[in-house]
Amino acid sequence: MTERRILRAVAMPKASSTIFGEVRWLAEIDSTNRYLLDEARAGAAAGLVVVADHQTAGRGRLGRSWVAPPGASLLVSLLLRPTIPVDRRHVLVMTAGLAMAEAVEAETGVIAGLKWPNDLLVGDRKLAGILAEAAGDALVVGIGVNIEWHEVPDELRAIATACNLEGGRATTREAVLAAFLDGYSARLTDLARAREDYEARLLTLGRRVRVEQIDGVLTGVARGVDASGRLLLDHDDGTQSSVSVGDVVHLRAE
Repeated sequence: MTERRILRAVAMPKASSTIFGEVRWLAEIDSTNRYLLDEARAGAAAGLVVVADHQTAGRGRLGRSWVAPPGASLLVSLLLRPTIPVDRRHVLVMTAGLAMAEAVEAETGVIAGLKWPNDLLVGDRKLAGILAEAAGDALVVGIGVNIEWHEVPDELRAIATACNLEGGRATTREAVLAAFLDGYSARLTDLARAREDYEARLLTLGRRVRVEQIDGVLTGVARGVDASGRLLLDHDDGTQSSVSVGDVVHLRAE
């Protein structure tokens, strides 16, 4: 489809160490992730950032759709070309979730926890989600964070929220983007520390969870996250396992 660009000044991080450069801000696109995957295949350099006011076919994990009113959410995708082993790249995605939680807190005052692998929660309601997709040596990290919604649709009220609905200070998507890019750049320089701080903010730890995978379902108590970002589970039969891919549901205490 044809991308309609908005020419505007984008508030960029002040830190000179940021790895992110050009920001392309679009009025409407089917998917910022799809756009960046195409750019990656065409040879775009790492550090390209794409933001959209509205996505017509935004995607979440496991093929779910991601729908947000135009202008109400920060919809952003980042292009990375990491050199770390493929089986450790999820740490880069975890670090993005941590950096976004910190950016939201700094800019709005809303304190969000993390749900493994990539969601930001306030209580049990989703504030943001992350979808990472690969193309060759490229990794595209897409994030949607709800900044200012007039209201949450009835069908989402129990599971979704926005910064303004949680009493957050008024802000702009540009300000949150700048804080996030600055913080993410800094966090990427120390992935071991980022994993520790991610785990400290992880609401999944100590919870009984159900992990939905393509080939089945696992249940157990989440006990930690290993160096590659895998979720460590204790099962009822006394066995343990590590999960690299899956959708986690926090279960209520019995």
